[in-house]
Amino acid sequence: MANIFVYLTFGLMSLLFVVFLFMLIGWRWMMKRVVKMAGKIILSDSYQENIMELIPGLRHMGIQNVLENSLRAETGTVLFRPLGGSAKKWPHLEPITFIPAQTSPFPIDGVDEVDVTVTIGPEATKPMKINIPLMISGMGFGISLSEQARLSLAKAANKTGTAINSGQGGILPEELTAAGKYILQISKTDWAKEEHLLKRADMIEIKLGQGALAGMGEKIPPQRLTGRAREVMGLKENEEAVINENFFEDQTLLDLKLLVDELRVLSGGVPIGVKIGAGGKMEEDLDHLLFMGVDFITIDGGQAGMYGAPPILFDDFGIPTLHAVVRAVNHLEKRQMKGKISLIVSGGMLVPGHFLKVLALGADAVYVGTAMLFALAHDQVLNALPFEPPTQAIWYDGKFKDQFKTDVGEKTAEKFLTACTEEMKMALRSMGKRSLKELSKKDLVSYDELTAKKVGIPFSFKAWEDK
Repeated sequence: MANIFVYLTFGLMSLLFVVFLFMLIGWRWMMKRVVKMAGKIILSDSYQENIMELIPGLRHMGIQNVLENSLRAETGTVLFRPLGGSAKKWPHLEPITFIPAQTSPFPIDGVDEVDVTVTIGPEATKPMKINIPLMISGMGFGISLSEQARLSLAKAANKTGTAINSGQGGILPEELTAAGKYILQISKTDWAKEEHLLKRADMIEIKLGQGALAGMGEKIPPQRLTGRAREVMGLKENEEAVINENFFEDQTLLDLKLLVDELRVLSGGVPIGVKIGAGGKMEEDLDHLLFMGVDFITIDGGQAGMYGAPPILFDDFGIPTLHAVVRAVNHLEKRQMKGKISLIVSGGMLVPGHFLKVLALGADAVYVGTAMLFALAHDQVLNALPFEPPTQAIWYDGKFKDQFKTDVGEKTAEKFLTACTEEMKMALRSMGKRSLKELSKKDLVSYDELTAKKVGIPFSFKAWEDK
């Protein structure tokens, strides 16, 4: 019996060796045969039967539109697209570049420090001061991010001397302890409004809208929101988590003004502001916010992302971030409120160059969201890939959230913020500046004539004139 086993093993190994040898020697022949057969089919079949009809079809429809229409046909319900990913190409910051200092003024030595500190709400009783102009955007616990992800971001914000926004999810006690500067987002919900949270906050942001979802709310069924988040948010068994469209029944601007006043008293005087999605009636919206008496305004451009929102709100509402920041700055200057009320901008800014250009255009600080998530997850997305999307490593309902290591996420998020800040400092040095406060629109030029004209900066094809 043993001899038979030996013979079978030897025979199998010999067969495998022969197959391997054949593949080694004949792979070119086989590949050529496959390509020739496939090529003959592709080049001979009528267009209506040809698999390559996908090329003009996908070019016409777009891969994303084909995918989303297929999902609509499958579910018959509203889609919730994650992370933005609009199918349209919004005009953005790429045509704008900085003007280097080379002959006069001269660049600043690389060893010299550059001041990039920022004060939000300068006229509030307790302004919020941060070490860098980048803040972590609102991405709430339970509503989007896992406990591990939130704690990682809070610790990274503390390490880099910046602030983290709570988002519209539940507030983890551990997060409050880990975070340094904390921005409490007051959303259209029944949770996250306790007095101890208001007194803990370094800044309070009333969320009226955002770039990805406009002013719409959402109802999250119990089966989609399980575990600790329900406890933190104070939800009963089988109770929906409801995000309303408005704060008050028959809501008025006066209601919101009184809310701002009430929060200012309850918090002890920290900056109180409002977040809105950038829209076509920007100036009217800003005047309404000024009426409310806010200390800061957050403008979320049309390229903004979130955990999930209907494609029609992603693609067909709002205006580009570039247009929004230019119009917002111009209007605040017109109302003589620039410098008195802080302007925070978010939506579609992904790299240090984007951040610094928006600051040069007049923003006081920038919220970082989607780019922050990719930095946070870094190589831990490999827990999910290749069979699941990378966000499954950090979402609250992600299949691999329990494999996420908080200490690793903290380090990668901290390094990302540090690297972005150092790049911006290098750019400031290259423009001959020792402080972020010296940066302005005068340091910009554009190679797109329309962009240059609308932003109010030189067109690079024309001779520069000091205005």
